[in-house]
Amino acid sequence: MKYEEQTFNLPELTGISAKQIEVHLGLYAGYVKHVNLLREQIQDLESMDKEKYAYAIGELRRRLGFEFDGMRMHEYYFTQFEGGAHAPAESSALKSAVSHKYGDWDRFIAHFTTVGKMRGVGWTVLYHDPKVNTPHVAWVSDHELGQLSGLPIILAMDMWEHAFMVDYTPAEKAKYIDAFLANTNWSIAETRFTSAHA
Repeated sequence: MKYEEQTFNLPELTGISAKQIEVHLGLYAGYVKHVNLLREQIQDLESMDKEKYAYAIGELRRRLGFEFDGMRMHEYYFTQFEGGAHAPAESSALKSAVSHKYGDWDRFIAHFTTVGKMRGVGWTVLYHDPKVNTPHVAWVSDHELGQLSGLPIILAMDMWEHAFMVDYTPAEKAKYIDAFLANTNWSIAETRFTSAHA
């Protein structure tokens, strides 16, 4: 079984160029390729001599976490633009949940943006913890490190420079964040949120 690159039905985006998307999708394709390559290498080494190559297999497994999470986080990311920008409905359960925690929708967006503007590269992720029925916004430095364990991902914003450097400089991260939020189809996030309760 091999992982396949997903295709995304992306509209023309405001503030994020077609060239930026092309470059970013190429990086995503690399993650998919390397997930499959690492799985093949692990299988090959195990079939040759599992004990002799145990150390090498262990290192490949560690690398697999980086490649796999890179693949999956980008699938979350690109899917959020499908169908075009849609604001959350006033009756949205997601809007109600983040408004309850952060004060109102605008304060949630301000908080999400502030986390995104932190120095460094990584991801800004909106999670939902169904155990205590509350959302969390978190910074994830490397996609395989710092994830909030077991929490469903509701919204994932890529803050690695490859996500915006065709269109914006590092000093213009705020403009990229504005473009990301302007193009987000919140109905996708709402569906993820609803599924997190199921």
